[in-house]
Amino acid sequence: MVRFPSEFIKSLCAFDSLKVSISGVRGVFGDDLNLNDIMRFCRNFSVLIKSKNCVVAQDTRPSSKILSETVVATLMERGVDVYNLGIAPTPVIFRESRKYGAGIMITSSHNPLQWNGLKFILEGRGINESELEEIKKQHNFSKEKIGSELQINSNYISEAIKLIGKVKDAPKIAVDVGGGAAFNVAPKLLQNLGCKVITINEKPGISSHGPDPTSERLDDLISSTKKCDIGFAFDLDGDRLVVVKEGKKQASDITLGLGVSKALELGYKRFVLSIDTSVSVEKFIKDNGGQVHRSKVGEANVVDLMLKTNSQAGGEGSSAGFILPEFNMCRDGILTSGLVASMLKTKTFSEVMKFMKDYVQLRTKVDVEDSFHEKTLQILSEKMKSQYSQLITIDGLKAIIDEDSWILVRQSNTEHTVRISTESTSLGKAHSIQKQVSELIKQSYDQARRNKNN
Repeated sequence: MVRFPSEFIKSLCAFDSLKVSISGVRGVFGDDLNLNDIMRFCRNFSVLIKSKNCVVAQDTRPSSKILSETVVATLMERGVDVYNLGIAPTPVIFRESRKYGAGIMITSSHNPLQWNGLKFILEGRGINESELEEIKKQHNFSKEKIGSELQINSNYISEAIKLIGKVKDAPKIAVDVGGGAAFNVAPKLLQNLGCKVITINEKPGISSHGPDPTSERLDDLISSTKKCDIGFAFDLDGDRLVVVKEGKKQASDITLGLGVSKALELGYKRFVLSIDTSVSVEKFIKDNGGQVHRSKVGEANVVDLMLKTNSQAGGEGSSAGFILPEFNMCRDGILTSGLVASMLKTKTFSEVMKFMKDYVQLRTKVDVEDSFHEKTLQILSEKMKSQYSQLITIDGLKAIIDEDSWILVRQSNTEHTVRISTESTSLGKAHSIQKQVSELIKQSYDQARRNKNN
C-alpha cells in the first residue's frame, strides 16, 4: 500500500486542467486525466516510434501501476514491442531508450501524488514541439500485429561508474530517495562508487515527506547529514537532486553549479543554461574559460539548444537539473549525485560552494487561471517595461535589475501557475524585487479578468 503524509494526499490543485507540453502529459488522475487519455496519447506516440520498440517504466505513485498496464497494452495493440523496466527512475529509461529507440515514463515528476502523466522519449531525448503536435492530433490507425512484452534490467549503474570513476576516501553519504523510483538505483550507484551510504525513506511508496524535495523541509535527511559528509534527496522519478551540506539544504542552482564544475574539470567548455539559471553559474563557467548559451526554461528546451550548438553540458537551475548529453539527454539527478560525491573533500568543491553561496535565489508561484495566462503576461509586460530598463522576452518576461540581480516571470508548462524566479546578492533586495513583481502580477491578473467581464 502506498503511504505518504495525509496532507499531500488530500491537497488539491489550484485548477483542474490537463497539461500537455514537451515536458509530457500531466493531470489529476481520475479527474482531468483518465485511461482514455492515456490510450489516445500512446496510440499517437506510436506513430513516432520508427524502431517499433519502446521502453516503459513507472514511478511509485498510487496510480502508476494501472497507467503502466494501460500504456503497455496500448503500445502492443499498435504493434510495438515493449521492454518493461518496472519501477525505474526517469534517467534510467532515458538511458535505455538510446538502445531501443523510444520510451514512455509514467510519472508526473514532482507534482502532488494525485497527479500522474507520461514523459515521451525518442532516441534518448525528450520530444520537441513538432513531435508534440503529432502526439496531440487525431490519427487514423489500421490493424497491427500485436507486439510483445519483455521484462528487462538496465546497465545504468555500471555505465555511470565508467564515466565517474571510483570515489576516493569513502565519503559517508545520507540518501533520501523519498519512497520514489530511485530507491534502488541511487544508493547502489553510490555504494559501488565507494561511498558509505545511509538510506532514508527507502521503501517504495512510503515517505515522511511529499514528492518534491526542492520544496520540502527534509528534516530526516538534514538530521542524518550531521554525521555525514553530504546528503542527497530525490523526487519521485529520480531526475531531480537536492544537496544537503552541513545540515542545510543548498539552493538548486548550487546543485547545478556543482555538476557544471565537474564538467569543467573533465575539460568541457560549451554549456547551455536555461534563462532562469543563476548568473553565478554563468560567471563560474566564463571565469574558467567556458562559453554559455541561454535557452528557454525546460529540460527539453535546454537539450534542444545543446544539440543545435553542439554544447557539452548544462542544465536548468530551477530544477537543479544538470545534463551531460554524452551520458543522458535529460536532467540526471542520479548521475549528478555520483559526480558530486567524486568532488567531496576537493578544492574544487569548496571553491564552487564559496563562489555561489553569495547569490540568493528565490522561487515562488502566483495562482493564475491558465485561460488568463497569456493576457495577464501581456498586461504585465507593459507594467514591467515602465519600471525596468532591460526586458528579455525569449521565454516569459525577464527584467535585468543590475549585474547581479534579475527577475523572471513565466507561465508554467506543468502546473496551473505563473512562476517567479528572482536573484540577487542580497536577500533583502531579492525579497523586495519579488514582492514588487508579485503585486504587479496580481494587478495584471485582476485587470485581465475585469477586461473579460466588461
